[in-house]
Amino acid sequence: MQSVELHAHSSLSYDGRDPVELLLEQASAVGLDALAVTDHDEIDASLRAAELAPEYGLVGIPGMEVTCAAGHVLALGIQEAIPPHLPFEETLDRIRDQGGLAVVPHPFQESRHGVLEHISKAELATADAIEVYNSRLLTGRSNRQAERFARRKGLPMTAGSDAHIAEMVGQAVTNVGTDERTADAILDAIREGKTTVEGKRTPWRISFRQAAGGAKRRVKNGIAELLQ
Repeated sequence: MQSVELHAHSSLSYDGRDPVELLLEQASAVGLDALAVTDHDEIDASLRAAELAPEYGLVGIPGMEVTCAAGHVLALGIQEAIPPHLPFEETLDRIRDQGGLAVVPHPFQESRHGVLEHISKAELATADAIEVYNSRLLTGRSNRQAERFARRKGLPMTAGSDAHIAEMVGQAVTNVGTDERTADAILDAIREGKTTVEGKRTPWRISFRQAAGGAKRRVKNGIAELLQ
Protein backbone atom coordinates (compact mmCIF):
# COMPACT_ATOMS: atom_id res chain seq x y z
CA MET A 1 0.00 0.00 0.00
CA GLN A 2 1.30 3.43 -0.98
CA SER A 3 0.14 6.63 0.71
CA VAL A 4 -0.16 9.29 -1.98
CA GLU A 5 -0.90 13.01 -2.22
CA LEU A 6 -2.45 13.57 -5.65
CA HIS A 7 -3.46 17.24 -5.54
CA ALA A 8 -1.03 19.95 -4.44
CA HIS A 9 0.05 23.31 -5.82
CA SER A 10 3.45 24.99 -5.86
CA SER A 11 4.36 28.64 -6.29
CA LEU A 12 4.08 28.13 -10.05
CA SER A 13 0.30 28.14 -9.62
CA TYR A 14 -1.16 31.65 -9.56
CA ASP A 15 -2.65 30.83 -6.14
CA GLY A 16 0.19 28.70 -4.76
CA ARG A 17 2.82 29.90 -2.32
CA ASP A 18 5.72 27.49 -1.84
CA PRO A 19 8.47 25.98 -3.99
CA VAL A 20 8.38 22.27 -4.70
CA GLU A 21 11.20 21.61 -2.26
CA LEU A 22 8.96 22.62 0.65
CA LEU A 23 6.11 20.47 -0.65
CA LEU A 24 8.43 17.48 -0.91
CA GLU A 25 9.82 18.15 2.55
CA GLN A 26 6.31 18.22 4.02
CA ALA A 27 5.26 15.06 2.17
CA SER A 28 8.26 13.23 3.56
CA ALA A 29 7.72 14.61 7.07
CA VAL A 30 4.12 13.36 7.25
CA GLY A 31 5.05 9.90 6.03
CA LEU A 32 3.74 9.91 2.48
CA ASP A 33 5.13 7.59 -0.17
CA ALA A 34 4.41 9.69 -3.25
CA LEU A 35 3.50 13.21 -4.30
CA ALA A 36 1.93 14.75 -7.40
CA VAL A 37 2.39 18.50 -7.81
CA THR A 38 -0.57 19.65 -9.89
CA ASP A 39 -0.23 23.33 -10.75
CA HIS A 40 -2.88 25.22 -12.67
CA ASP A 41 -2.10 24.90 -16.39
CA GLU A 42 1.63 24.56 -15.69
CA ILE A 43 3.85 21.48 -15.56
CA ASP A 44 7.46 22.65 -15.15
CA ALA A 45 7.45 22.65 -11.34
CA SER A 46 5.81 19.23 -11.27
CA LEU A 47 8.47 17.78 -13.56
CA ARG A 48 11.13 19.22 -11.25
CA ALA A 49 9.37 17.79 -8.20
CA ALA A 50 9.23 14.35 -9.81
CA GLU A 51 12.95 14.58 -10.51
CA LEU A 52 13.80 15.66 -6.95
CA ALA A 53 11.41 13.29 -5.18
CA PRO A 54 13.85 10.38 -4.66
CA GLU A 55 16.10 12.71 -2.66
CA TYR A 56 13.22 12.97 -0.15
CA GLY A 57 12.48 9.23 -0.17
CA LEU A 58 9.40 9.79 -2.31
CA VAL A 59 7.96 8.76 -5.65
CA GLY A 60 7.28 11.80 -7.81
CA ILE A 61 4.23 11.74 -10.08
CA PRO A 62 4.32 14.44 -12.77
CA GLY A 63 1.06 16.18 -13.57
CA MET A 64 -1.00 19.34 -13.63
CA GLU A 65 -4.51 20.68 -13.04
CA VAL A 66 -5.89 21.52 -16.46
CA THR A 67 -8.50 24.24 -16.87
CA CYS A 68 -10.62 22.74 -19.64
CA ALA A 69 -13.73 24.38 -21.08
CA ALA A 70 -15.90 22.62 -18.48
CA GLY A 71 -13.68 23.15 -15.44
CA HIS A 72 -10.75 21.46 -13.73
CA VAL A 73 -9.23 18.08 -14.58
CA LEU A 74 -6.15 16.53 -12.96
CA ALA A 75 -3.74 15.12 -15.53
CA LEU A 76 -1.43 12.63 -13.78
CA GLY A 77 1.54 10.83 -15.29
CA ILE A 78 2.09 13.19 -18.21
CA GLN A 79 5.30 14.84 -19.41
CA GLU A 80 3.96 17.67 -21.57
CA ALA A 81 1.44 20.35 -20.65
CA ILE A 82 -2.14 19.95 -21.83
CA PRO A 83 -3.45 23.20 -23.37
CA PRO A 84 -6.21 24.90 -21.36
CA HIS A 85 -9.77 25.65 -22.50
CA LEU A 86 -10.19 22.56 -24.66
CA PRO A 87 -13.48 20.62 -24.49
CA PHE A 88 -13.74 18.11 -21.65
CA GLU A 89 -13.64 15.07 -23.94
CA GLU A 90 -10.62 16.34 -25.86
CA THR A 91 -8.79 17.13 -22.62
CA LEU A 92 -9.28 13.54 -21.45
CA ASP A 93 -8.13 12.24 -24.82
CA ARG A 94 -4.95 14.32 -24.72
CA ILE A 95 -4.12 13.14 -21.21
CA ARG A 96 -4.59 9.52 -22.26
CA ASP A 97 -2.56 10.05 -25.44
CA GLN A 98 0.42 10.63 -23.11
CA GLY A 99 -0.40 7.52 -21.09
CA GLY A 100 -1.75 9.69 -18.29
CA LEU A 101 -4.63 9.34 -15.87
CA ALA A 102 -7.55 11.79 -16.03
CA VAL A 103 -9.00 12.47 -12.57
CA VAL A 104 -11.83 14.95 -12.06
CA PRO A 105 -11.40 16.93 -8.82
CA HIS A 106 -14.30 18.42 -6.83
CA PRO A 107 -16.77 17.79 -9.69
CA PHE A 108 -19.81 18.90 -7.69
CA GLN A 109 -18.24 22.16 -6.46
CA GLU A 110 -19.34 24.44 -9.26
CA SER A 111 -18.03 27.52 -7.48
CA ARG A 112 -14.53 26.03 -7.69
CA HIS A 113 -14.52 25.10 -11.37
CA GLY A 114 -16.27 21.78 -10.86
CA VAL A 115 -17.09 20.38 -14.30
CA LEU A 116 -20.73 19.50 -13.67
CA GLU A 117 -21.77 23.09 -14.29
CA HIS A 118 -20.99 22.48 -17.96
CA ILE A 119 -21.15 18.73 -18.66
CA SER A 120 -23.57 15.91 -17.95
CA LYS A 121 -23.08 13.17 -15.38
CA ALA A 122 -22.79 10.73 -18.28
CA GLU A 123 -19.80 12.70 -19.56
CA LEU A 124 -18.31 12.87 -16.07
CA ALA A 125 -18.48 9.08 -15.90
CA THR A 126 -15.97 8.86 -18.78
CA ALA A 127 -13.15 10.06 -16.51
CA ASP A 128 -10.57 7.57 -15.29
CA ALA A 129 -11.21 8.42 -11.64
CA ILE A 130 -13.14 10.83 -9.44
CA GLU A 131 -11.70 12.83 -6.55
CA VAL A 132 -14.25 12.02 -3.84
CA TYR A 133 -12.52 13.79 -0.96
CA ASN A 134 -11.13 17.30 -1.33
CA SER A 135 -9.84 18.89 1.87
CA ARG A 136 -10.94 22.40 0.92
CA LEU A 137 -14.57 21.73 1.75
CA LEU A 138 -17.19 23.80 3.50
CA THR A 139 -19.96 21.38 4.50
CA GLY A 140 -18.66 18.17 2.94
CA ARG A 141 -21.81 17.81 0.84
CA SER A 142 -20.00 17.97 -2.50
CA ASN A 143 -17.54 15.30 -1.37
CA ARG A 144 -20.41 13.01 -0.39
CA GLN A 145 -22.06 13.62 -3.75
CA ALA A 146 -18.82 12.77 -5.55
CA GLU A 147 -18.38 9.55 -3.57
CA ARG A 148 -21.97 8.42 -4.18
CA PHE A 149 -21.55 9.12 -7.90
CA ALA A 150 -18.24 7.23 -8.14
CA ARG A 151 -19.63 4.23 -6.27
CA ARG A 152 -22.77 4.15 -8.39
CA LYS A 153 -20.73 4.26 -11.61
CA GLY A 154 -17.99 1.92 -10.38
CA LEU A 155 -15.29 4.53 -10.90
CA PRO A 156 -11.94 4.60 -9.07
CA MET A 157 -11.86 7.06 -6.18
CA THR A 158 -9.10 9.40 -5.05
CA ALA A 159 -8.54 12.06 -2.39
CA GLY A 160 -6.54 15.27 -2.57
CA SER A 161 -5.53 17.98 -0.15
CA ASP A 162 -5.70 20.62 -2.87
CA ALA A 163 -2.86 22.15 -0.89
CA HIS A 164 -1.79 25.65 -1.87
CA ILE A 165 0.72 25.95 0.96
CA ALA A 166 3.22 23.29 1.99
CA GLU A 167 1.75 22.78 5.47
CA MET A 168 -1.45 21.36 3.97
CA VAL A 169 0.22 18.59 1.96
CA GLY A 170 -1.06 15.30 3.33
CA GLN A 171 -4.42 16.59 4.61
CA ALA A 172 -6.12 14.12 2.27
CA VAL A 173 -4.47 10.93 1.11
CA THR A 174 -5.17 8.23 -1.46
CA ASN A 175 -4.03 4.82 -0.25
CA VAL A 176 -3.08 2.87 -3.35
CA GLY A 177 -2.93 -0.90 -3.42
CA THR A 178 0.49 -1.67 -4.84
CA ASP A 179 3.80 -2.65 -3.32
CA GLU A 180 5.77 -1.26 -6.27
CA ARG A 181 7.15 2.20 -5.59
CA THR A 182 6.94 3.71 -9.06
CA ALA A 183 4.66 6.32 -10.58
CA ASP A 184 3.47 3.90 -13.27
CA ALA A 185 2.55 1.23 -10.73
CA ILE A 186 0.67 3.73 -8.58
CA LEU A 187 -1.30 5.10 -11.54
CA ASP A 188 -2.07 1.60 -12.85
CA ALA A 189 -3.42 0.59 -9.44
CA ILE A 190 -5.63 3.70 -9.35
CA ARG A 191 -6.99 2.83 -12.80
CA GLU A 192 -7.89 -0.60 -11.43
CA GLY A 193 -9.73 0.95 -8.51
CA LYS A 194 -7.32 -0.32 -5.86
CA THR A 195 -7.73 2.72 -3.63
CA THR A 196 -9.10 3.88 -0.32
CA VAL A 197 -9.30 7.50 0.74
CA GLU A 198 -8.86 9.38 3.98
CA GLY A 199 -8.68 13.04 4.86
CA LYS A 200 -9.53 15.95 7.07
CA ARG A 201 -10.79 19.42 6.38
CA THR A 202 -8.38 22.27 5.65
CA PRO A 203 -8.95 24.72 8.54
CA TRP A 204 -11.17 27.59 7.41
CA ARG A 205 -8.63 30.20 8.44
CA ILE A 206 -6.07 28.58 6.13
CA SER A 207 -8.54 28.23 3.26
CA PHE A 208 -9.38 31.92 3.63
CA ARG A 209 -5.70 32.86 3.77
CA GLN A 210 -4.96 30.74 0.69
CA ALA A 211 -7.82 32.36 -1.23
CA ALA A 212 -6.77 35.87 -0.19
CA GLY A 213 -3.16 35.17 -1.07
CA GLY A 214 -4.17 33.81 -4.46
CA ALA A 215 -6.27 36.88 -5.22
CA LYS A 216 -3.39 39.15 -4.25
CA ARG A 217 -0.98 37.24 -6.50
CA ARG A 218 -3.44 37.36 -9.41
CA VAL A 219 -3.68 41.14 -9.13
CA LYS A 220 0.09 41.47 -8.85
CA ASN A 221 0.67 39.22 -11.87
CA GLY A 222 -1.96 41.11 -13.87
CA ILE A 223 -0.26 44.42 -13.17
CA ALA A 224 3.11 42.97 -14.11
CA GLU A 225 1.73 41.76 -17.46
CA LEU A 226 0.24 45.19 -18.20
CA LEU A 227 3.62 46.83 -17.54
CA GLN A 228 5.50 44.53 -19.91
